[in-house]
Amino acid sequence: MRHRRAGRQLGRNSSHRRSLFRNLVTSFFEQERIETTEAKAKEIMPMIERMITLGKKGELHGRRIALSYIYVPRIVSHLFSNIAPRFSEIQGGYVRMTKTRIRQGDGAQMVLIELTKTENIEAEKDVQKSS
Repeated sequence: MRHRRAGRQLGRNSSHRRSLFRNLVTSFFEQERIETTEAKAKEIMPMIERMITLGKKGELHGRRIALSYIYVPRIVSHLFSNIAPRFSEIQGGYVRMTKTRIRQGDGAQMVLIELTKTENIEAEKDVQKSS
């Protein structure tokens, strides 16, 4: 019986599942939007929100916690310097999930996960490309 067992197994063992979640969160903060299955999206949304909250606090301890979860230090600094300040005046609700399509191969519901405040992203990317 599965009484009081939280979370989805997603057909993986615990270490594979943890790696999958870390990769998805890292990719999300790198691209600021990803398309994945609905089940995976529902599992990683609390992790993404927790990382943004750590970034809003801006403390060294929070940065170290984020570095222990996100693989790439460059992405952690992007999170703390660019993403988290956008949400300084709101508490929660940083991520939006939009259903996009049903995957052809297995019929899985696909969703797009993106940040709710996306203004100036295109302008920042253009500035980075020109530099």
